[in-house]
Parts: sequence; C-alpha cells; structure tokens
Amino acid sequence: MTPWRRPSPTAAQSPAPTPSQTAGPFLHMGFDWLGGERLVEPSAQGALRIHGRVLDGAGEPVPDASVEIWQADGVGRFPPEAPWSGFGRSLTDGAGRFQFVTVKPAALPSPEGPEAPHIDVSIFARGLLQRLVTRIYFPDEAAANAADPVLRSIADAAVRRSLVAVAEADGGLRFDIHLQGPDETAFFAY
Repeated sequence: MTPWRRPSPTAAQSPAPTPSQTAGPFLHMGFDWLGGERLVEPSAQGALRIHGRVLDGAGEPVPDASVEIWQADGVGRFPPEAPWSGFGRSLTDGAGRFQFVTVKPAALPSPEGPEAPHIDVSIFARGLLQRLVTRIYFPDEAAANAADPVLRSIADAAVRRSLVAVAEADGGLRFDIHLQGPDETAFFAY
C-alpha cells in the first residue's frame, strides 16, 4: 500500500495572502483585556494623564477604535529592561474618547541625532484596512522637538503641530487624533 501524500497544489490552488480586514465593530466584546489604559498607577511619581478623541473626517467621534501606545520609560529603557511594560491600549467610548496614565519617556538616540521624548501610537478602527501609526510629542520640549529628526523631516509646520499634544491646566495632555479632513493627524508609513 502506498502512503498518503498531500497533492501538489496547482496554480489555482496555491496559497495566497489573506486579504486585509477592517477592525471592529466588535472591539469592545473581547479586545479590551489585552493591555490597559494604566501603564503606571495615577499615584506613581511622574504619572501623567494623556487623553483625547478619535475623530473621523467630518469631525464626528469614532466610538469603536482602539488606540495603542508603546514607549520607553523616563530614563529611556524599553521592556524587558524597564520595570514596566511600556505598552497600553485604550478603547474609545461613544464620544470617541480614550485615555492613558503613563510617564513621560526620555529622549532616545537615533543615527540622525537624538529623538525628542515621544510616544508611538497605533490606531485601529472600522474602515481601516491597516493600522495608522503616529507619535505624540510633548509641548514642554520645544528645543528637543525642533531638533528631532522625525519632526525636522516634516516641512509643513501645521502637520508638525498635529503631532504635539496640548498641555491642560490640570497638568494632563490632550491629543486628538483626526483620521481625515483639514485637521488630519500626521500618520507614518511603516
């Protein structure tokens, strides 16, 4: 008896890449346990609240988006060297709001010169075939932001400003993410 062998695929049967699919609309039904909004406790030294809204091209809230952040700690360490995860996820609510409690990261070295303190951000939402990637820069880092190689590579000042959070009276930061339209946030190719 001859042993069974998998038949060789024909051109019509050859595996092909799986097509992209949009995220949602069910993010809130099983995605929220992966990560969290608190990278540090609010009472921790240097704790900082960053919040904002995800808005569509018409300025309407996106109620079913996921905002993820990844960052170094306050001395420039990434996990596993850092004493915390450096990763957070916040699902938007009905008004498109998200928030994180984290610490301000340190400046990071790069071949083009030091990068200003920043937080890397990914956005997943219905209608997006791939995640959007952006950064949050800090408003109290004007000199570092001016020297940052990524910000320097953006010629349009308004586009650069879309990457800088706004300081609020309570000490927190606001960073709204506009997916399209005249106030569109700058997104990066990856």
